[in-house]
Amino acid sequence: MVSRVRVWLNRTYAENVFFMDQLRRNPSDRAVDIHATHGDADSPVLAAADTADLEPEGLSPAGYVEYALDQCRRRGIDVFVPRLHQAAIVAHRADFAAAGTALLAPPPEAVAVFHDKVIAYEAVQAIGVPVPPWRRVRTADELVSAVEELEADGHTACFKPASGAGGVGFRVITRTPFSLSQLSGFPAPYVQLDMVVEALEQADEQVDWLVMPRLEQPEVSVDCLTGPDNRIRLSIGRTKNGRRRGFTLQEQWLEPARRIAEGFGLHYLSNIQFRMFGDVPVLMDVNTRPAGGLHQLSLCGVNAPWAAVQLALGEDPGEIVPPFLGQDYAIVSGPRQLRAVSLPPQRVEETEPLPAAVPAPVDSVEVGQAAQALPL
Repeated sequence: MVSRVRVWLNRTYAENVFFMDQLRRNPSDRAVDIHATHGDADSPVLAAADTADLEPEGLSPAGYVEYALDQCRRRGIDVFVPRLHQAAIVAHRADFAAAGTALLAPPPEAVAVFHDKVIAYEAVQAIGVPVPPWRRVRTADELVSAVEELEADGHTACFKPASGAGGVGFRVITRTPFSLSQLSGFPAPYVQLDMVVEALEQADEQVDWLVMPRLEQPEVSVDCLTGPDNRIRLSIGRTKNGRRRGFTLQEQWLEPARRIAEGFGLHYLSNIQFRMFGDVPVLMDVNTRPAGGLHQLSLCGVNAPWAAVQLALGEDPGEIVPPFLGQDYAIVSGPRQLRAVSLPPQRVEETEPLPAAVPAPVDSVEVGQAAQALPL
């Protein structure tokens, strides 16, 4: 009898309830138990899990590693998908392996390269992947100089943290004076240059930002699945142009993504994002974790989360080619049930020792799951 697989997702995005759904509806018909931890008792990922714990607050990265190892031992975790403190966790891969847990994450060298966008841009340029022009700034004077240089070339300037995930801290610079027009409608990413300069001059510490031209749509996020042998098993682009979303297998997007994923050893699931600078696709960002929208590949008949778990368990799914590309779609939010109480109740633990996961014959795709998304 094939044993069930136990997968843990630590503090992660709410959209990953769909990641969890896909693991349970895997094409191998393999039983999967999911453990989740989070700092928010009302996170929907806790409600979607079979077992759940609230994460302790205030742990250092080293302290969190000890907490994670304890979770893996107590819960009998076969595959751990770390988001929070990923860098510290992957540095202890051998300790997790000794506890019987495979890490679904790249090696520490790859995580380190893409933690800092300056290091990342310099590294991918060295292998021939185009990046936008950028300047690193820490002071008000450096910011003004960078903005003026971009504006002189006819670009709109924007900035974002040199390290960080998603769109956190992204702003577009405008010279339009602040007025009531900024207080009507929904909040926008635009911020007045004089206000930013004033804030920097009054701050007690330096910032660490990248200033670059605002890049144009389409935005293409290439989801990659790469084996520990540095060989790509799956690469599919998800396109975004306004509200419209779609999929692409065009090589102008996939080829540089594969070059990055294989060249830097981005093992298991990664997400590599591009936008247009003029008529050239350029790298925007690299995520060394599964994207929140990864589940949308189900519209192409692909179950990427399960294929990644297979790889982590030593079961190679082989090259995965989508049987079709789904039609264009839009993202809508919807309700998701939460736990009935603020502290997540636990499923009753088994009284007998839990057997380790063993390989089982598998298929590579799942067809027809609807794509959805939830806010964090």
